[in-house]
Amino acid sequence: MKNIQIILLMMVFYIFLNAVGGLPIVGDVDSPAATHISPRYIEKSYKETGSKNFVTAVLADYRAYDTLGETVVIFTAGVATVLILKVFQKEK
Repeated sequence: MKNIQIILLMMVFYIFLNAVGGLPIVGDVDSPAATHISPRYIEKSYKETGSKNFVTAVLADYRAYDTLGETVVIFTAGVATVLILKVFQKEK
């Protein structure tokens, strides 16, 4: 059983290494994000959202559901942490 786990771990590691090799170099001006996505957000965010800050436009308008999901996860983790600490405090 342990040999199978090691083989699976090596396979996953190999897949990750191949995936990382396909990523663009950090700061590459010819990457798809720099040539297609960023210019569109910079040019059209004010017209489409009314926000003068295009970072706010991306987080609050274009990716609002994603941002809401991240906020819910962080809030849930915080509440769970507080509840767990209260339970351990009562046991002492």
